[in-house]
Amino acid sequence: MVFADAQAAREEYDKASRRAIVEEILAAMTGRPADLLPFDEVQRILRAHQQLDRGVQMIPLDRIVGSVGRYRDFTRAFLPRSGSSRHRWTRLHAAMDRMEILPPIEVYKVGDIYFVKDGNHRVSVARAHGLKEIEAYVTELPLPEGVTVTPDMDLRDLVQEAEYQEFLRQTRLDKIRPGADVRLTEPGRYPLLKEHIDVHRYYLGLEQKREIPYEEAVASWYDNVYMPIVQKIREMGIMREFPGRTEADLYLWIADHREALREHYQLDAPPRPEVAVATFAETHSDLPVQKAVKKLRRTISMALGGGPGGLRREEVVELPTEEGAVSAIDSADREGEEELSTVQLPTEWGWMDVME
Repeated sequence: MVFADAQAAREEYDKASRRAIVEEILAAMTGRPADLLPFDEVQRILRAHQQLDRGVQMIPLDRIVGSVGRYRDFTRAFLPRSGSSRHRWTRLHAAMDRMEILPPIEVYKVGDIYFVKDGNHRVSVARAHGLKEIEAYVTELPLPEGVTVTPDMDLRDLVQEAEYQEFLRQTRLDKIRPGADVRLTEPGRYPLLKEHIDVHRYYLGLEQKREIPYEEAVASWYDNVYMPIVQKIREMGIMREFPGRTEADLYLWIADHREALREHYQLDAPPRPEVAVATFAETHSDLPVQKAVKKLRRTISMALGGGPGGLRREEVVELPTEEGAVSAIDSADREGEEELSTVQLPTEWGWMDVME
């Protein structure tokens, strides 16, 4: 009987391992996360350090999406990878088949998700048995105010959430303009958004010949710089050209585009928002047909030291050779000039009318 239990457990392990491979393939095709979240990295990103003992309780298995030290040994659904212990997994599976009582696992709770401190194999086996909950010793790490963490997030999502909350903490935009939503979809872009506020504050001070309080500058930037562009984005309905992006994403891209138009046409000031929005929609797109070209342009832009795409250097694919990079950069420069040359500023408005 014991031999039969062990044999059945080994077969279940092999089946779960095959499912792990399928999960990773599907994740690569759909963009969903396939890896467990590493606790130490998440704790660092979210600055969650206080620990509160919550005792023993039943927790949902589908909210356990991370691990303290074994995050490479299992998939996001806790299917075993090659790094997991086959012997331990099959032994626990057989014990659960025999209805043996297993000790509670140990977890950290961060927001709405859990990280396994001890008991990764027990979680994997419990899920293989179709259980919905498991008994656990819970230690909770409270999150900073406003930060939200859900089971479907990956590390990139967590970085963006932490950066957004830090931006709100620094600017108090959510308090100054309740309901304002300036979320971005690319990490590392909030300092640029804050820089826009700082520049606006500087020129507002020169114009009014006084020191502008920071909160007044934030309100003025939102009302007089950010929202006029967003209103034109909404009126022209161009968000459909950029699936998965936000109005704040387009605001930053269009701000870069306005400056590019100003330099290309040697204007004294950037074009008016409606001109920049209309021409941006014509020359850029996030639809599938244009994505490959756009990604290449971003890669080349970063090779030159930064550009409209705003991706950080470590996020950009490495160019194959120095010679190939130079050739690609030259090609991208020519393409960029041709692209701007196709932009037609509305002549009936006149040069002064298209400027601020």
